[in-house]
Amino acid sequence: MTSQQWVSATVAGVVALVAAAVPLTAQDATLRPKTENAGVLRVCADPDNMPASNEKGEGYENKLAELIAKEWHSKVEYAWWPVRRGFFARGLNGRYCDVAMSAPAGLDVAATTKPYFRSAYVIVYRKDSGLSLTSLTDPAWKKLKIGVNLLNSDAENTPPAMAMSAHGVVGNLVGFTTFYSDINRPDDIIKAVINKQVDAAIVWGPVAGYFAKQSPVPLVLNPVLSDSTSNIPFAFSMAMGVRRRDHELRDSLQTVIDRKRAEIEAILRDYAVPLLPMAADTGHAPSSSAHNPQGSAGQPTPSR
Repeated sequence: MTSQQWVSATVAGVVALVAAAVPLTAQDATLRPKTENAGVLRVCADPDNMPASNEKGEGYENKLAELIAKEWHSKVEYAWWPVRRGFFARGLNGRYCDVAMSAPAGLDVAATTKPYFRSAYVIVYRKDSGLSLTSLTDPAWKKLKIGVNLLNSDAENTPPAMAMSAHGVVGNLVGFTTFYSDINRPDDIIKAVINKQVDAAIVWGPVAGYFAKQSPVPLVLNPVLSDSTSNIPFAFSMAMGVRRRDHELRDSLQTVIDRKRAEIEAILRDYAVPLLPMAADTGHAPSSSAHNPQGSAGQPTPSR
């Protein structure tokens, strides 16, 4: 998506797939959420936000939704909602859907499951570049052209952009939008590294891993877990989210996550998501804006 105003909270479209009733075993009945639309798992998802999701059902969130729906003998119904401000407050809590497949753990505008994966921003550069970048304190950054994702906001930005500013590295940053369109694509920042338009980039792990896997040249991906200079978090634990009062649905999701943890991890690894051991986040999310990945097309931000 080209640089544009924050989109208004409207649903781009809803694909209705209603399942006929399927006989359940006693065990299945205890795992299945009691919602008004039995046989339907209503999911809020971005229609163009790979590797997380798209309308073709090609993202890891799509695969996770299918996994859960299969467990509940249900069909997936999507509320296609671009990942922006309002994704949770209006999309989820506005009852257009029942589940968001990725939510920052502890997000206060939603009831979240326990985290099912943890990832971090990573430093990306060509293997043949001669670079050896493992932290943001390396003085080499000041001599490099660096790709970072930027937000359309004066009050905040992505962790890489904000941290580099704290390190005094600003003039050599090359910005890439997080609003995608036919012109601006999520893999542009990785292609810039491949094509030597930038020397290195700092990219949200799932995005970097997925598109680096498709690179025609070998790339190095080094995780950034934290930055002592800026104290900005770079590693985030991700959960599934439901409306704040839907504790029963949240607990049903947790049951599936616990039972299918190996399959969930396999899906994430198939998309080359860099996975970290589960741990407390490097920062706390006290409000709906903190650690909100939805303000930047699925890329976590330290504050909102």
